Amino acid sequence: MKQSLNVESVNDYARYVGAEVLHPLVSVIHYDELEHCRHSLNNYQVYGIVLIEDSPYTLTYGQGQYHFDNGSLMCVAPGQTGGMSDNGETINIRGWMLLFAPKLLYGTELGKRIHDYHFFSYYENESLRTTSEEARIIEVCLKMIRHELRTRPDSEHLRRIITAYIELVLEYCACFYERQFKTETTADNDLLKRFDALLHNYYAENRQLKLGLPTVHYCAQQLFLSPNYFGDLIRQATGDTAISFIRNHVMQQATRLLHAGKTITETAELLGFEYPQHFTRQFKKHFGVTPSQYVQQKA
Repeated sequence: MKQSLNVESVNDYARYVGAEVLHPLVSVIHYDELEHCRHSLNNYQVYGIVLIEDSPYTLTYGQGQYHFDNGSLMCVAPGQTGGMSDNGETINIRGWMLLFAPKLLYGTELGKRIHDYHFFSYYENESLRTTSEEARIIEVCLKMIRHELRTRPDSEHLRRIITAYIELVLEYCACFYERQFKTETTADNDLLKRFDALLHNYYAENRQLKLGLPTVHYCAQQLFLSPNYFGDLIRQATGDTAISFIRNHVMQQATRLLHAGKTITETAELLGFEYPQHFTRQFKKHFGVTPSQYVQQKA
């Protein structure tokens, strides 16, 4: 039994689960139709969109475990791992999977923008929970892709058609994720409070003396979120970036230290800046004046 399956091409996984091989660069799998599907822990070198309508299994995805609810939508990108090691068990799940190779997007506008779809890099607890209507929309798109692959010979025209459908799917996913951001930002309205408290504790516990300035990656990790998802939630909640939120907090700390009589060098060191010159540049960029000018104005 394989401990992991290297999905270097879209049909590596299709053949493994006994699905129809449709195209060298695109695969559409309907799990409901599979008779002898088994678990696999997949090392993806292709893009994947998985719509699960029903699954009793807990799978590895990202950096943890994920149990699919009805209508869960999971997206994977090259270099990611997901699934469950083969234990010989024949599994029974309902849903769809779309796999497409990076090569399909070479030279296309979608290929230039694929990294703008942040949901490909979200962790397991950040997968999309679709409504029944949203799930049906994705299912219709996947059925159309499969129909095109089955009925048209491979050509540049077919690849453009398939790429257009994939872009449509991704845009729908982006709409669904935007809806989820709004819902979760409202439901989890203490995120900004926890973010602010994290930054406050960072300096109260003098972590900056060892770690330097707080980063988005550090804050996201402490809040159990991926950096991209964390950044998108903060942008949805504030209209600004997470790094701007951090810089604002740092600059407010700076004014407090300067008011307390600390020198520019002492302030820079206490905030976690490696060099006083870096602190001075950041301060002037934020307030429009240098730290020394700021002190003179407040004197």
